[in-house]
Amino acid sequence: MTIHKKGQAHWEGDIKGGKGTISTESGALKQQPYGFNTRFEGAAGTNPEELIGAAHAGCFSMALSLMLGEEGYTPESIDTTADVSLDKVDGGFAITKIALTSTVKVPNIEEETFDKIINKAKAGCPVSQLLKAEITLDYTLN
Repeated sequence: MTIHKKGQAHWEGDIKGGKGTISTESGALKQQPYGFNTRFEGAAGTNPEELIGAAHAGCFSMALSLMLGEEGYTPESIDTTADVSLDKVDGGFAITKIALTSTVKVPNIEEETFDKIINKAKAGCPVSQLLKAEITLDYTLN
């Protein structure tokens, strides 16, 4: 079974003065503005890196919940941030690193068991598998 989800981008103009919108099939994002100024200059709107970060944080949190459940644990909460690094390399730009930071509350779990499960989730998350950037993980078990 293959699941298809769609995102769409519209762009007008040159790289610095141009502007565009990003939308999702679900409507969660509808013509959200983006451009050089939102990506590199801090202007209001979105950018590809924060969207990748949100997708990675969401995917990782779901993978962790699944893997905890497979071992008989139900998390009370999982809060994850993905810090996406965009660096200038070889005359262009590349996403070089994603630092996941997760705070997780799971009742009655041993720290060693949790360590194994959360690292398995980091490796097994479909978005982690897609990205070739270095992915690090810092976590807190509450």
